[in-house]
Amino acid sequence: MIGKKSIETVQDFDMVIFGATGDLSFRKIFPALYYRLNEGQVKPKSRIAAIVRKKEDEVNFKIILQKNLENSVININSAVLNDLLSKVDVVSISDNSAYLKLEDWFKRSFNSVRVYYLATPSTVFGSIAKKLHEHNLITIQSRIVLEKPLGKDKGSSNEINGEILAYFSENQIYRIDHYLGKETVQNLMVLRFANYLFENSWNSNHIKSVQISAAESLGVEKRGDYYNQYGALLDMVQNHLLQLLCLIAMEPPSMLNADEVRVEKYKVLKSLRLINNQNVEDCAVKGQYSRGGTNEMMLPSYLEDIEDFSSETETFVAIRAYIDNWRWKSVPFYIRTGKRMSEKFSEIVITFKNVPHNVFPEQKNFINNKLIIRLQPKERIEFVQMVKVPGPGGYRYKPVSMKLDYQESFKGRFPDAYERLLMDVVRGNQTLFMSNDELSASWDWITSISNAWKETGHKNNLYKAGTDGPGDEILLNDDQWHKNSSE
Repeated sequence: MIGKKSIETVQDFDMVIFGATGDLSFRKIFPALYYRLNEGQVKPKSRIAAIVRKKEDEVNFKIILQKNLENSVININSAVLNDLLSKVDVVSISDNSAYLKLEDWFKRSFNSVRVYYLATPSTVFGSIAKKLHEHNLITIQSRIVLEKPLGKDKGSSNEINGEILAYFSENQIYRIDHYLGKETVQNLMVLRFANYLFENSWNSNHIKSVQISAAESLGVEKRGDYYNQYGALLDMVQNHLLQLLCLIAMEPPSMLNADEVRVEKYKVLKSLRLINNQNVEDCAVKGQYSRGGTNEMMLPSYLEDIEDFSSETETFVAIRAYIDNWRWKSVPFYIRTGKRMSEKFSEIVITFKNVPHNVFPEQKNFINNKLIIRLQPKERIEFVQMVKVPGPGGYRYKPVSMKLDYQESFKGRFPDAYERLLMDVVRGNQTLFMSNDELSASWDWITSISNAWKETGHKNNLYKAGTDGPGDEILLNDDQWHKNSSE
């Protein structure tokens, strides 16, 4: 169990949460603050302002927040819960006095760090930043946290970022991606850069392919209106999966700080080979789930879920990408994400090349060594290797996984990604947050795909709900998608 003495506290802070009544706030932000307070990481004078839309929300907010935390937090401590609730002040933006109330709220504090968390649609990011500026609420120690998606294309993304940059400097902006706060994603850095065996073989001389998958067994659920505007390419690939690709592919930074890491990730994004009308059919497939399941449990189609039978929004994307630099020459990076697939999991699979000469002629095909990094569920790392099956009478072979199970190896509760990221914002550590340069470069690559689909009239491939989606033969040729990490 991790003891409180091992937790590094952060300085007292004031956090203002816009969109405090939203799903993200109740499901992620407030539970993260509770757990950090419970661990002793949040200091006593820290305060939280919950910005709500309606006047009546001021009365009901803490009651709803308390019930939500009691239902979502494991083994909740009532004293810690009451401490958190006492730190929360509720401010309504139903009239123009809201920012005047914030002015007064800040005057009653001696905390220098101010965190503005914008858990709202990105269309209002600019207006919120402008209001904060007009009321002199932005200081040198202010930070602003931006939730995805930042626009629907490069133009709208640049517009939103431009509005924020008019009032906040780049080193005050934290573009959050919760995938980068996951424990196993963090361990990817250590795995690569602290182990000679892997870093020495982390290149095209030794690696055959890389697979990055994020599959969901559920459909769009309550996110139908949002999802139908963005689709799988923007919802998952442009943010989460491209960031994972960057951590896998980037060059070793000279040191592990924000500037060095973000520069190396930017170089990867700029090296991604653009997709065009000539290669899009072979390199990028999109799909949409149709009815599936069994008669006893029939799963609805995407069109039925959103009640719009003309939608061409994709719910599945599979891409074969190449990074044109010396380290990754000709190594395919396979990216796959989809809704209503057979199981929920996120993982990275590094497949190594086979031995150059087979000294066991009776064994025609060896299974390639694989490094499997399971992000969810049940985080673990596996290394698949060939071993001899015990017994006399010659050599018999079998692939066996050496597993590092996080739950077994490190007892206790794993902090949620938002816990780490929120505390990094307070510290002023931008290592796990996207720079504006990264965001712009990612849009260049994503736009090349969406434009090629549009210009070639690329249609969705239908796949039955509860299956693994389309595109295996088109994308992988002699490879196969890794099925699951127990194989």
